[in-house]
Amino acid sequence: MSEIKFSQVVSVGCGIDVHKDIIVATIQKSNEQIETREFRAYTSSLKSLRDWCKTEQVTHVAMESTGVYWKPVYNVLEDAFEIILVNARHVKNVPGHKTDKKDSKWLSKLLLSGLLKGSFIPPKEIRELRDLVRYRKKIIAQIAREKNRIIKILEDANIKLSSVLSNVDGVVGTNIINSLIAGIVDINELMKFYHGKIKTSKEEFRLALEGTITKHHRFMLQMHKDSIAENEKLIARLDAEIDEQVKQYQVEISLLQTIPGVAKDSAISIISEMGEDMSKFPNEHHLSSWAGMSPGNNESGGKKKMQKRFMGTNTFKAH
Repeated sequence: MSEIKFSQVVSVGCGIDVHKDIIVATIQKSNEQIETREFRAYTSSLKSLRDWCKTEQVTHVAMESTGVYWKPVYNVLEDAFEIILVNARHVKNVPGHKTDKKDSKWLSKLLLSGLLKGSFIPPKEIRELRDLVRYRKKIIAQIAREKNRIIKILEDANIKLSSVLSNVDGVVGTNIINSLIAGIVDINELMKFYHGKIKTSKEEFRLALEGTITKHHRFMLQMHKDSIAENEKLIARLDAEIDEQVKQYQVEISLLQTIPGVAKDSAISIISEMGEDMSKFPNEHHLSSWAGMSPGNNESGGKKKMQKRFMGTNTFKAH
């Protein structure tokens, strides 16, 4: 079978196959001038890769967005070359003929021919802001899980606070839980926290407080509360760092908040995911498609198939 040849668009390109410990790079200048080398994933080796590419006058680099392993490679190379980060599903090689060297050569071949469509990688400051915002969301989720565990412990002790209070971690619920941890189990003492704004009647509220709190229950409740307190400290630190990072985006944050339903936190989250430079997206339709709000068409034989909703990744795909 004769080899397929494409017209050359890039003069000197490098295709990189990224793995956890090994980086395979192929520099291609033409169909005849091809060289492949292997590098370790350590920083010193990545710098050697960068120097080799500079020596060979590489202008464009292409690599797959493999997990998180592409990030350190990108960080070392981003200032020296134009990097095209591609989805692995879009550049699959021929099944049964897959090796690391062949993958890097295939990437370099597609790169030279101008057949690769890269993902949009936001500037470093946006990537750092995104890390902070995403981690904050994870900490908030962790706090929510701890609160659910507190309710589970109360249910185990047959104390039905979640049945009589709309918000167990509100003032009334918190006071009752703190009292239980302190060893106060007298119903009359706990009923002191009842007030007229609670929709449940006094009689039913009293029944909900009747349970059996053991030493183990008190210990576990305290553990979950301590975890919540520590996570809240982390959120405070993250908020301070996020506020510092977004000082340069105050105008954009204000404009985003003019959208109904978008508050400050949501505005910061939007900027952290897509950046502030909308010129990276050809138009609003591409942006909404990238955000997963307008899934593409999948029609065959006159029938439209259900499209899976796009889930966010660590890369930004500019269609």
